[in-house]
Amino acid sequence: MARKINRETLTQFGNLELLARQVVEGFITGMHKSPFHGFSVEFAEHRLYNTGESTRHIDWKLYARTGKLFTKKYEEETNLRCQIVIDVSSSMLFPADSINNKLEFSTLAAASLIELLKKQRDAVGITFFDERVKLHTQSKTSNSHHRYLFSELESHLKKYSGIQKRSSTPNALHEIAELSHKRSLIIIFSDLLDDPINSEEFFRAIQHLKHNKHEVVVFHTLNTSMEIDFELDNRPYNLIDMETGDNIKLQPNEFQDEYRRSINKHFHEIKMKCTDFGIDFNTCDITKGFHQVLLSYLLKRQKLF
Repeated sequence: MARKINRETLTQFGNLELLARQVVEGFITGMHKSPFHGFSVEFAEHRLYNTGESTRHIDWKLYARTGKLFTKKYEEETNLRCQIVIDVSSSMLFPADSINNKLEFSTLAAASLIELLKKQRDAVGITFFDERVKLHTQSKTSNSHHRYLFSELESHLKKYSGIQKRSSTPNALHEIAELSHKRSLIIIFSDLLDDPINSEEFFRAIQHLKHNKHEVVVFHTLNTSMEIDFELDNRPYNLIDMETGDNIKLQPNEFQDEYRRSINKHFHEIKMKCTDFGIDFNTCDITKGFHQVLLSYLLKRQKLF
């Protein structure tokens, strides 16, 4: 199911929150049936009762089943603050003729993460950026806040279709480093298709996030077959830059090898630099579904606690 989720599926489900819930439930079921069986996907809704505490919040039904005393956890006991950051520049609308582009994938993946964070009583906020930050919410745990986040995700998915927006990832990340609550988990969805000349600026922005004690996870969001492997039919193409409108006419087989070498070298350097900074870097193929995102998040959360 996860591989087929796109705007068409969203229309069938009616709203993003319901769709995200289906993705998370399918993910959890799959985890229990997979080699990861036993991996912790239990949600922090209870904690062990400590002697001397008030008995007012003890879950007596759970005690009857387990013989152990647990108290219910409430919103003020949040373990983690997470800020989900989405690149909404025009390059994220690729493939333009597909019902599942990078922005749609990132939006639905973010919605699924929000549902997972909600189940774990973790605070979550969202940020959208292109050349600068377009929206930045605080991280909260309330149901009304979650409904607001889902509403913003849905409205921005429609808002950015067909609008030409350039990206400046370094500028946005510097801003996010200061806006986000200290010691947050920052999850970034971006194709990282800024001008390679600005790579050093990107690395400085990543360092800024780490300097402010944030943990960072990058989901490098791409259509691998087209954007990395350059698997196009052997015929003339007029390729158009979705952010600037510039175009170039070419025959793919004449440039394929050189393109692959250059793009792989560029992204490998970014990945290695992120690794040096202690940042989790995940190449995320939009044709492979959302379980790769949810599993990476859970693995990161395991390391943090």
